[in-house]
Amino acid sequence: QAQLVESGGGLVQPGGSLRLSCVASGMLFNIYALGWHRQAPGKQRELVAVITRGDNTNYADSVKGRFTISRDNAKNTVYLRMNDLAPEDTATYYCNAYWGPNNFWGQGTQVTVSS
Repeated sequence: QAQLVESGGGLVQPGGSLRLSCVASGMLFNIYALGWHRQAPGKQRELVAVITRGDNTNYADSVKGRFTISRDNAKNTVYLRMNDLAPEDTATYYCNAYWGPNNFWGQGTQVTVSS
């Protein structure tokens, strides 16, 4: 059964950086498009970044220039490098893998940006 497990969240000061990781198992990882989403308390889940099987990327306007999504197919892992973090980036971050009718989600990792 397919599974996604995120890690790397935590508490960071404004202006700091974090790198989130999401390790996949039980799927043919390299054919999936991958995304990072986030959900802050009281808000809807929003798409942060996506990377296709061909390594094309797209970002939400709010994170362009600060966040970078990447994938390592040999390690079945997708990353989200987050720089210059701000309090409004505080949320639970989820990774997502989708291909055709298949759509899998991780359990989330908390990112808190606070001084």
